[in-house]
Parts: sequence; C-alpha cells; structure tokens
Amino acid sequence: MTENCETIFDVLQSTGTVTEEQISDAWDLVRERKGKTDIVEALKELEYVDEKKILEVLAEQYGFTYQDIRDLTIPSEVTDAFPAETAGKYGVFPIAFEDDVFTVAIPDPINFDLVDTLRYTLKREIQAVITSKDQIKYMIDKYYGGAAGQVDSLIKDMGAENASAEMSLVEEKQNEEAGISKARTDDAPIIKLVSKIIIDAYKMKASDIHLEPMEKKYRIRYRIDGALREVEGPPKYLQNNVNSRLKIMAHMDISEKRIPLDGRIQLKFGDKSLDLRVSSIPTTWGESIVMRILDKSSITLDIPKLGFYSDDQAIINRIIAYPDGIFLVTGPTGSGKTTSLYAFLNTINKPTRKIITVEDPVEYVLAGINQVQVNPLAKMTFAAALKAMLRQAPNIIMVGEIRDLETAEIAIQAAQTGHLVFSTLHTNDAPSAVTRLIDMGVQPFLVASSVRAIMAQRLMRRVCKKCGAPVQPTEVEIRALGLDDSFLQSATLMQGKGCDVCGGTGYKGRVGIYEIFVLKDEIQELIYKKESAQVIRDAARKGGMRTLREDGLRKAAAGTTTLAEVIKTTMGDKE
Repeated sequence: MTENCETIFDVLQSTGTVTEEQISDAWDLVRERKGKTDIVEALKELEYVDEKKILEVLAEQYGFTYQDIRDLTIPSEVTDAFPAETAGKYGVFPIAFEDDVFTVAIPDPINFDLVDTLRYTLKREIQAVITSKDQIKYMIDKYYGGAAGQVDSLIKDMGAENASAEMSLVEEKQNEEAGISKARTDDAPIIKLVSKIIIDAYKMKASDIHLEPMEKKYRIRYRIDGALREVEGPPKYLQNNVNSRLKIMAHMDISEKRIPLDGRIQLKFGDKSLDLRVSSIPTTWGESIVMRILDKSSITLDIPKLGFYSDDQAIINRIIAYPDGIFLVTGPTGSGKTTSLYAFLNTINKPTRKIITVEDPVEYVLAGINQVQVNPLAKMTFAAALKAMLRQAPNIIMVGEIRDLETAEIAIQAAQTGHLVFSTLHTNDAPSAVTRLIDMGVQPFLVASSVRAIMAQRLMRRVCKKCGAPVQPTEVEIRALGLDDSFLQSATLMQGKGCDVCGGTGYKGRVGIYEIFVLKDEIQELIYKKESAQVIRDAARKGGMRTLREDGLRKAAAGTTTLAEVIKTTMGDKE
C-alpha cells in the first residue's frame, strides 16, 4: 500500500482512527525505509493501531468487507481451480468459487487494478474481501504448501537435493561478465528442479527433453532411442518458473511469450561437456519447450560402430576415397545423418587434407576440421559460406543441408572443380534425391555428372542385450514383410522381455539401416532422360542396391533388432 500512503492517511485521519501526529511519525518511517515498509506495517510497528482496525476502516471506506480467513475450511475444488502461482504472485487467496465467481481475499483495498488483473488472468468474475497479508500467507502455506517449501519437498522426493551441485553451468562465467547477478536464494529450489530434469535425461541417454503444458498438468517426456517416454513432472503451477529458468539459462528473452524463440545452453556434468539446443513455442496452455541434448563425448566417429556390415562398409570406404564429386545422405530429422557425415569426415581427416564444413548449427566440434556456423542475421547463409569456403582452397567440403537452388549449384560447381562435397537432403529414399535436385532447378546433366553416390538411412532400436531372448515371428509380421521359409529357417530373431537396464521397453540403444545408391553409367543415362524416381529406383535395384527394408531384415535376422522395428521404420519403403 506504500504507493497510496497519502490516501490511506487521509482516510484514517478523517475517521479518527489515528491522529495527525501519529500519521507524521508513520510517514517518516515509511520514507526512512524508502518505501520498503507498508503503511499498515509502519502503524503496527509504532503500536498506534492494530492492523485489523486499519483494514476494517479501509474496507468500509472503499465498499469491501473485512473477513478473518485463518479458521476457514476451503474446499479442494476451490484451490484446485485457483492456480497456486497466481495466489503467490499477487499475494491473494481464494475462499470460495460459486457460479463461476471467485471470492478472493486481498490485502489492499486501495490497489484498484488488482481485481481487474485477477479477472483478466483467471477469465472469471472476482468478488474481493479484505484480510491481512499474514493471514493470506498462512492460508497459501496451508493449502498450497508454500511455493519454495513445496518445491523443496518435491526435490527431496525426486532425489535432486544435489542436482545443481552435480552440474556446473558454463553460463555462470558468461553471466558474470555480462553483469547478470546470481540467482536469488528463493530461486534455488527451481534451479535444483531444472538441474534434476536435465541430469535425469542425460543419465537415461535421452536425445531430447520435451516440456509440454497441458490443461491440468505439466508433462515432461524424454526421447530415448527414438521413442518418447513420459516421466514424473512438477506441479502445473511451477510451469512458468521452470520455463523462465530454462530461458534464462539459454539466454532467451523471458518476457517474450508470444513468438517462437531459440537458444543454447552449455554446461558441464562431471567431466562431460553438454550442449542443449533450446526451442520454445507458444501453445494454448503456455510455452512448450524442447531441448536437444548434444553430448560431445558420445558421438560415434567410427564407421563400423554405426551399424554398417562389411559389404556396405567397403562401398562407403570407396565412395569417401573419391577425389571429387558429391556424396549425399538423406533421411528425416533425427535419422543420424549428421553423425554419419562426421564419421566419414573423421575417417578421411588427414594432415594432408583441408576440410571445411558449414553447419546450422555446429553440433559437435571435430579436431583438425574448420567448422563454420550459419548466421542468417549476419548474412552468413549456406550459399554465402560455401562461396567463401571455396576461396580457402579446401580438399573436402561438408554442407549441412542443401536447401535451395543457389546452394545446390555452388555445391555442384565445387564438385566439378575438384572438391569432394558431402551434404544432406530430406527425402524418403536414396533415388528420390536425384529428382529432388532436379525439382529444385538443377540441370539433369549436372546432377548426373556431379553426384557420385547417395545414401538413405534410418535408426532402429536395438534389442536389449540383458533381457533379449529368442522369439518366433507372428503371422502379421510374416505377411507384412513377405518373409519366406529360407529367411525364417536361417534367422535368429530376438525380442527383449523388459528389464531394469532398458526401462522395461526391451530395447537399448539404436542401430542404423542404410540404402546405398551408387550412380553408375546406366543410372546417369536415365537422369539425362529425366526419368522418374521409380524408374531410377528400379534400375538401382537391378544394379544391386539394397533397400532400407532389406538391410533392416538382415539386422533383424542377426538378432540386432526386431521385426516390429523393421515394419515401423520402413513402412514407407517401396519395393
């Protein structure tokens, strides 16, 4: 009430509640405390009048009712309908909810905007009564557990007392240099909770963390081995606190909640360095945040460990040994394209070769390789970076993705002038990449003469080694995959039963399946003639190309994955 001191003094004096001398003393105390002391608190501290009397007088003056609420019993449906975050933020407490109208205890009858703010926030009609701040705080603690207290209890239940101690943030030094103060003591529980969410995801080897606001809950899911798994989440009323903490960590604008935002968190977990790419978008029930976990120590840079069999590995080794040309890797987001490209580059990374990459973003730092980050705001696009890279006299170039005609044409120009170019495209299979480039506007003869090979890939879940056991295929699987007797007799099919290691899923880790398409002379002739993707695919199959489904069946027959995974992953595979 400090900002309304003079109005309150006038009311109290005109009603004879306090004298002019008492008002003068209280006013001096308010000014001495530089507005940090409430007028009611000043009069109480000076023992001129009790708080109840002041509030009764003010309530009557402004058309409210004073009410003691400490001994009230509040039905759970009232507190469930009124968010704890709103109660704590505005220092108010709901005492009734009837006919879509909240009866709310507020401490300040002079704060004319408060009722309107609550009405707008809750989308409900508000009827206010006046009571003391102490009583409101008591009821919030009693019915909502107190924000900090409940979070501390939650942290203890979740086993996260030492979460923030386990994880040190690289951002702290950056914040200090930028003049950003350290978190307040009352923020510590939220910091622990956010640390707990990230640490648990890392320990469970999740690739993504999804924090999703629902109507009545705040859902947290981890993407583990490509599948989303829901985990215990915090109460709904902590949603904004958690989101704000993450946006601060990612150096995002916490005041902006209306548009999509992107950020990045760098942190250390023990001796591990992690990067988290953070994305937020506004949804019906609040901001949805997704974090992609990039563990620099976990990237596989050894080609055999990606899941290539010896025959496919021999083809890959031959392709990446070419002196020039384009090698494309295709597949949907999250299919491991970047990891494959990094493994290829690492294999051919020699002191005698200069390698430059342009990526969006640079996910992992590779020793001995020059990596460029795309920055559209600085006009550093894929095309602009690629043009500049060619002046650096590289032997090998990697372009994170060919997104437009300009980038495609520069990549082809580089391939034709003696550079080996690696890049990615989003297509369902390898032969479709040819028609995709032509659809972009690249001349067919340039595609035929520049592209050396295309590889499509997917990731399938591995059978858990601990609980995996032999299994017989179902009739549905046999029909769906067209399995013959020779396959069934020679295959060693496995299925995980579910254990503590795999979290009851029967799967642990992932393996790649691949479709490697080498552009031979007969294929180049078809491209010159602008034949369809299906004609090119048929010719590639006749030339020995193994499809994604066929490679998946090889790995299922060896017990590496399951037939169910093959069906799910290669549902769109064309025969």
